[in-house]
Amino acid sequence: MKAVILIGGLGTRLRPLTLDTPKPLLPVLNKPFLLYQLEMLSRHGVQEAILCTSYRPEAFRKALGGLGSSLRLSFVNEKIPLGTGGGLKNAEGLLRGERTVLALNGDVLNALDLPAFLRFHRQNQAQVTIALTRVKDPTLYGLVRADESGRIRKFLEKPSWDEIETNTINAGAYLFETRVLGLIPPGSPYSLERSLFPQLLQNQARLFGYVAAGYWIDIGTVESYLQAHLDILSGRAPFKPEGRRRRSLLLARGVRLGRELGEPQGGRVLLGPKTEVGDFARFSGNVCVGPGCRIGRGASLEDCVVLGGTAIGEGARLKRCVVGRGCRIGVQASLEAQTALAGGSRVGAYSRLG
Repeated sequence: MKAVILIGGLGTRLRPLTLDTPKPLLPVLNKPFLLYQLEMLSRHGVQEAILCTSYRPEAFRKALGGLGSSLRLSFVNEKIPLGTGGGLKNAEGLLRGERTVLALNGDVLNALDLPAFLRFHRQNQAQVTIALTRVKDPTLYGLVRADESGRIRKFLEKPSWDEIETNTINAGAYLFETRVLGLIPPGSPYSLERSLFPQLLQNQARLFGYVAAGYWIDIGTVESYLQAHLDILSGRAPFKPEGRRRRSLLLARGVRLGRELGEPQGGRVLLGPKTEVGDFARFSGNVCVGPGCRIGRGASLEDCVVLGGTAIGEGARLKRCVVGRGCRIGVQASLEAQTALAGGSRVGAYSRLG
């Protein structure tokens, strides 16, 4: 079976981090997010992944060109953004001869049981099966209601509490019988969620929903991008950060630690290759620091993500924020919750943000 990964979006909800990097290539625990999806596919025996690109397509070829994997990668580019349905239709030429195809949104981190998903699809002789996940606050999402057999009966967009009939939402993974792609118009923007699926429902097609157990998060906002890091480091997500363990520290090659570095309080810290940590620096909660960073003497980092090449001044304080690549944060500066710095930003000494 082939997989199609829909990665043509601009990543507007993740700005400023996506101004110079497509969302699927942003690092999660210091490796491109897209690799988590590719590794899942390879683990379950998928032989080829087709990447549907639009925004900065050359970045994907450069980042993935040296990927050592049994998974074969193909690229198809959109001259204009085509949306989820138009992007899938644009890849149709590479799917000839396939009976069933897996499609994935390029901004979802989960631990999908692909064999169980496929069994459910085939046992129900479905034309399309949508992976679903359960959420705590259904008012934030479009809901998908299925009956006891799993057949989808209703879509409801961002309901009020008195309209809620279920807590299952679209999890961003789909199994298609390829003949269904004939319903999608070629060469124009088209949405799976807002156009194709409602049409299939109206036509009483065999449209099913598979409730996927386990971890799921959409990394499409700065807040959820940060949360994905915190979840993995804390063990709430079933992914293993890479690094040489020293108690609560995970160290890549070439890390240099200063004197009197205290044990991280209440979490784990991942330090990227060739990162330098100054004397008396302090870590709290779960922290990810990218490659080639410098953390000044006495700086304090708590529940935050710092991308590669950033320098943090002496005594600076970072808490629940995301710092882009190559930033410079001055002496005694303070970055609080909800702060997101674009790559290359400069924060002056003693500044207060957030």
